[in-house]
Amino acid sequence: MRLLIVEDEKRLALSLAKGLRAEGFAVDVVHDGNEGLHLAAEGVHDLVVLDIMLPGLNGYRVCAALRAAGHDVPILMLTAKDGEYDEAEGLDTGADDYLTKPFSYVVLVARVKALLRRRGSAGASPVLRVGALVIDTATRRVCRDETEVTLTAKEFAVLEQLATRAGQVVGKPEILEHVWDFAYDGDPNIVEVYVSTLRRKLGADTIQTVRGAGYRMVVAS
Repeated sequence: MRLLIVEDEKRLALSLAKGLRAEGFAVDVVHDGNEGLHLAAEGVHDLVVLDIMLPGLNGYRVCAALRAAGHDVPILMLTAKDGEYDEAEGLDTGADDYLTKPFSYVVLVARVKALLRRRGSAGASPVLRVGALVIDTATRRVCRDETEVTLTAKEFAVLEQLATRAGQVVGKPEILEHVWDFAYDGDPNIVEVYVSTLRRKLGADTIQTVRGAGYRMVVAS
C-alpha cells in the first residue's frame, strides 16, 4: 500500500516515512500544502497523513478540497494544536482521524492500519486467493495449503503487488515504485532478491519470470 505524508517538519516527516517503509508501505513525502493536494488528487495513495499547519494551503483546506473533488482517500490529520474546536474543524472538513503532537509512533501506526482496515472492509475483500495461496492483506498473513508461511514486511509487500494482479505481468520498475517508492535509488536488482526468497518460501512454481518484462504470479495451484 502507498501512503502520502504531507508534513512541513522535515525531520518528523522523514522519520515517519522511514518507520512506515519498515512496516512494508511505500511512502511519498512532501512539505507543502499545494504540493500535497496535487499529489493526493492523483488518486494513487491508500492513505494521507496530513499536517494542519502547512505552508501554501493548510491541512484543513487540503482536506476540504479533496473531499469537494470526490476523493475518499482516508486522511489522518496531525497538528500541534489541541482542543475540541480544532478536532471538530478537522473532522468537519472530512478527515477520518486526528492525532495531536507530540504523539507516539506506535499509536500513529496503529491508527494508519485501522483506517486502512476500515477502508478495506468497506470495499474489496482483504483476502486474496491465488492457487494454493491464501493472502490476508488485513492481517498480513500468508498460508500455502493451509500452512502459514512467515514473511517479512517487504516480502509481503512484493507478494501483494504480484497477487493483486495474478496472471498478469508486473514489471520490475512498477514493483520498485510501489514497494520501495519513487525516491528509491539503490540497486533495482533488489526485486530479484525478494522474488527469489518468495519462491523459496512459497514454492518455485509460484512466480514466473517473463524475460524482459517482469514477473507473473501463477494462478493455477
